[in-house]
Amino acid sequence: MVLEFRDEGIYCPAGGFHIDPWKPVDRALVTHGHADHSYPGHRRYLTTHAAAPVIRHRLGDITLDGIAFGERRDINGVTVSFHPAGHVPGSAQIRVEHKGEVWVVSGDYKTTADGLSEPFEPVKCHAFITECTFGLPVFDWRPEAELAAQINDWWRTNAEQGRVSAIGAYSLGKAQRVMTMLDPDIGPILTHGAVENTNEVLRAQGLHLPDTVRVTPDLDPKASPGAMLIAPPSALDSTWSRRFGPVATAFASGWMALRGVRRRRATERGFVVSDHADWKGLNAAIAETGATRIFATHGYTSTFRDWLEHQGYDAQIVQTEFGDELLDAEDIA
Repeated sequence: MVLEFRDEGIYCPAGGFHIDPWKPVDRALVTHGHADHSYPGHRRYLTTHAAAPVIRHRLGDITLDGIAFGERRDINGVTVSFHPAGHVPGSAQIRVEHKGEVWVVSGDYKTTADGLSEPFEPVKCHAFITECTFGLPVFDWRPEAELAAQINDWWRTNAEQGRVSAIGAYSLGKAQRVMTMLDPDIGPILTHGAVENTNEVLRAQGLHLPDTVRVTPDLDPKASPGAMLIAPPSALDSTWSRRFGPVATAFASGWMALRGVRRRRATERGFVVSDHADWKGLNAAIAETGATRIFATHGYTSTFRDWLEHQGYDAQIVQTEFGDELLDAEDIA
């Protein structure tokens, strides 16, 4: 096998490197900057030039090398390359080739373009290691313009009533995507420090984001009636948001497609905005790889594996420590 599944993560024995390992290793190839894929403690890191600044911001002083999308690099006789995953800015699938056999590790991916992340590119391979966070037919994403209209209509209604709106969105990727959907004519966009720190990193890379105002202790909460707050989900029900009075709250996540999850989040609205592929996207991506062997890493793995077997694939489940969109760490999913 080109890749093996070990306790510390996905491993290439011929190349002597790991992909998105969750325990400290010598050499880690990293698909993107979310905390469940880029762990601290590795001796050396390799990731895309676009993902490198966020990973450095999160992990601090690390030995990290960058690589361009599509660039091929030889590691101990194994050829590796990184290809756009469409998940968040800089995210990649990793192609691994050894002795004519090609495996691809998807990391997290989204097949619909969001105008912010590098669009997903299918990569031909023999074996595909895929996420399946939303691997059920009920998950069927709406067009970006439709989502933007829903969010802005809700914000506008709240602003007309003098209420501040707040959307819980993870600090890397989701928050910036929501911000690009917003109509700045409705009101100012205020951001939690965790979100604004990531904004600064991405703006420095040339990503265009709308104007935002960082919420600081000396900011007057009454000075921005009808504003929009963008914060990690854990900040919505905290003293941070309560200082703005009776805030209208919402959560942006693919999980909002499930009524039970919407109720448990205890927010007024749920917007179905996901940075992962939906059911159709997962199936289309797998078909485009041409792979016959599929490994499902995280999500609805059992159901999705059974479905793939019915479609004629050699499908297996792989246990990993990759997370999902319900994790409330501020920079996951």
